[in-house]
Amino acid sequence: MDDALKARIAAAAERAGKSSHAFILDALSETVERIETDNELHRIADERWVALKRTGESVAWADAKEYLQARASGKKARRPSARQPAR
Repeated sequence: MDDALKARIAAAAERAGKSSHAFILDALSETVERIETDNELHRIADERWVALKRTGESVAWADAKEYLQARASGKKARRPSARQPAR
């Protein structure tokens, strides 16, 4: 690690009220967690893409948006049904 980076880490760690070592461990932990989360999201997206290609069914964005907004505001809402888009 070059001296400039060491100095930046030391300054950032001091502002955060941590030792350089603790700051580096936190940064590593956050990076690993972000990568694991990204990988899980990609896995889910890949599964859903395969299902979409297999069935051809999807939910229209307008229907999904209406459902999500209702749920977010605490209202009961009927889940939108999947449909095959017109081609």
